[in-house]
Amino acid sequence: MSRSPYEVLEVSKNATQKDIQSAYRKLAKKLHPDLNPGDKQAEEKFKAVSAAYALLGDEEKRGKYDRGEIDETGAETPPRQYYRDYASAGDTAGRYESAHSFSDFGDTDDIFSSFFSQRGRRQQSGRGRDAHFSMEIDFLEAANGAKKQINLPDGPPLDLTIPPGTRDGQTLRLRGKGEPGFNGGTAGDALIEISVRPHPFYRQDGDDVRYDVPISLSEAVLGGKIRVPTLDGAVNVTIPANSNTGKTLRLKGKGLHRKAGGHGDAYVTLQVVLPQAPDPDLTAFVEGWETGKAHNPRRHMGG
Repeated sequence: MSRSPYEVLEVSKNATQKDIQSAYRKLAKKLHPDLNPGDKQAEEKFKAVSAAYALLGDEEKRGKYDRGEIDETGAETPPRQYYRDYASAGDTAGRYESAHSFSDFGDTDDIFSSFFSQRGRRQQSGRGRDAHFSMEIDFLEAANGAKKQINLPDGPPLDLTIPPGTRDGQTLRLRGKGEPGFNGGTAGDALIEISVRPHPFYRQDGDDVRYDVPISLSEAVLGGKIRVPTLDGAVNVTIPANSNTGKTLRLKGKGLHRKAGGHGDAYVTLQVVLPQAPDPDLTAFVEGWETGKAHNPRRHMGG
């Protein structure tokens, strides 16, 4: 179980701010890595002491900690602002300073303060939070790519590029368009979750796309060429003679853009559609078509 910041600074919970400051100065002078070269244990203790003081040395943060509004990790605050974040920091840019820097030593020891003045002037900085948004786009915009505009709070409209092959639920990132950083830190990113509206007839199947294409009875019986829509425009497709409803044709490379490059395929399922208005000639033909009357397409079902 980790120690509380009070235990790290060796003070009681009812210690005054002056007591906390004095404890920090005492431990910092004793443990500072420049006074203990090569002593990894002293260095780790110094980082923990600096982290604890970063939390308890600020009355507002200390109050939140005491009220249970934040814990030792400072989970609800920007990265590396509170106790655990400082204690576990591994970079060298700010590993020895608290948020109050070495100015906390005051004039108690002018020589000591001067010795660390270069490091003492540096302030902790942190990256801003990411901002989360959502956007709804059409199926073809997701499939082929598009340029969209998004309005972020408290900022000008931003142009957003929808890459070809964007999937439903995919998140796009606008770097540096999130919340600003603190103490000169970099801004967070804007994360836009994409929701793709269903298309009237295209259906996504992984990298492929499937859809039904109606054909006439004449086209089904005699076959021939027809124009079929695809994601990037209509193409000519050959319908084999005697094509039944449910027959599927593969259009290679006419599917969705793949992340690794290339495209999936399109699968076109034929649907034979009779004329809406009755055709006397067709009716007369079928009535006299004895072979057709003898054909039972439900035989395999026991019908």
